[in-house]
Amino acid sequence: MRETNMALADCVKPAALDQKGVKRKNWRNRIGVLLKTNSPQSIIMKHRSCRPSGDDVSQWAQSLERLLGHKYGKAAFCIFLKSEFCEENLEFWTACEEFRTLTAPEELAARAGSIYEEFIRNEAPKEINLDFHTRNLIAQSLQAPTAASFLPAQRKVYALMENNSYPRFIHSTLYGDLHAAATRGGRQGKS
Repeated sequence: MRETNMALADCVKPAALDQKGVKRKNWRNRIGVLLKTNSPQSIIMKHRSCRPSGDDVSQWAQSLERLLGHKYGKAAFCIFLKSEFCEENLEFWTACEEFRTLTAPEELAARAGSIYEEFIRNEAPKEINLDFHTRNLIAQSLQAPTAASFLPAQRKVYALMENNSYPRFIHSTLYGDLHAAATRGGRQGKS
């Protein structure tokens, strides 16, 4: 059970994507817990209210905000982004959301430095695509970071996801399969 949760939360690294079948199996394995409706060992079965309903999954198609506001929607989107090799955008956006909740100056400074090192600096391990001006503003704000230090970059990354990755996700077989499974699961629960 714990491994399943970790697979959803951490969006484990994708396997080789050399064949369409391998890619499809890969995301199916990682999101299998959401697709299963009759597995007794599934956490979802034990906590039926946790599994997204057909209505939940349909709402994900209304906006990126609704998708990211749903625990499993965000996990499914993360898995999709991993299959497209651009998960750093969602990881950065999530780190910024968490950063904005910090209030202690020491916490802000420490976390700002780690976000900068992980996502912003040139050749960072999970470098996001930012223009020079935005990157410079963030570097300067590290002297005295505030909860809004990463806001311009976060907005740019959100817009990038909203205009590029999100529409591809909504039209993907991953989303279609999730929607079909959630709709089937809802009908089975009503019987």
